[in-house]
Amino acid sequence: MALEADRYFDRRRLKRRLGLWRVIAVVAAVAAAIVAFGRFGDIEGRNSVATLDVTNVIFDDTRRNEALRELAKNTSVKALIVRINSPGGTVVGGEALYFGLRAVAKEKPVVAVMGEVATSAGYMTAIGADYIIGRRSTITGSIGVLMQTTEITGLLTKLGIKAETIKSAPLKAQPNPLEPMSPAARAAAENIISDIYDMFVDLVTERRKMARPVVLKIADGRVYTGRQALGNGLIDAIGDMDTARQWLAESRDIAKSLPLRPVKIKRKPDSLLERFGDLFGKTLFSERLRLDGVISLWHPALR
Repeated sequence: MALEADRYFDRRRLKRRLGLWRVIAVVAAVAAAIVAFGRFGDIEGRNSVATLDVTNVIFDDTRRNEALRELAKNTSVKALIVRINSPGGTVVGGEALYFGLRAVAKEKPVVAVMGEVATSAGYMTAIGADYIIGRRSTITGSIGVLMQTTEITGLLTKLGIKAETIKSAPLKAQPNPLEPMSPAARAAAENIISDIYDMFVDLVTERRKMARPVVLKIADGRVYTGRQALGNGLIDAIGDMDTARQWLAESRDIAKSLPLRPVKIKRKPDSLLERFGDLFGKTLFSERLRLDGVISLWHPALR
């Protein structure tokens, strides 16, 4: 009898253990599904229209560039709407966004919707789209580039400080705030600005289907309202997100009922410097210190 009882209780314990492992397996499967959906739910699956927000100062962003490459290959995403609210940024940042959007546009339509401001590199981003929409009061344009430097030798002299630079050639480390800019250095800097400006004008000429002399007349650095930009050919329509959905439906047969899904950009955890900068305002560390070189920005005072 004792042996039979032991066997009975052993079977009961075994059943309980098997039941427990079944529960654990089900929970693990559900958790894996949730994680997979969290990672890929907005990328794979049912058809959708992707949205990408381009805000604040524009920099080159390798993770955003990679996200656009993945988006171009994703057949479940039928279109991309880019919402722009930026005064511009670095030329490289605007150029990277432009070519990233053009790569997406080879596979699916891309629409740009401007917010309060889409100037300089922000406008360079917009012309990467197939169709550009702005509000009547949107500020856009500011087609051009600039390079800024500060010469502080006079101040140093008043403070009794003398700076010396030892370099391999006269144009090395020019412009330099610690020495006056020579005519040769100024000419070299102007040559860089001219070359990049020509590139910007070429992009506008190509994308907006305008004659280069016409573009040169409006690409003098000035800004335009959305209404003015529509009149001079810099944008295609006055409107908003609903206008973008309507254009996609009428021109590309993409249903307005498709859900909008934001493009997910994988980010590293914030650095200690960035977290410290958040205490004093984000631009103090993460934007002002990064904004260097040749820039395409409407408000250079943001530096």
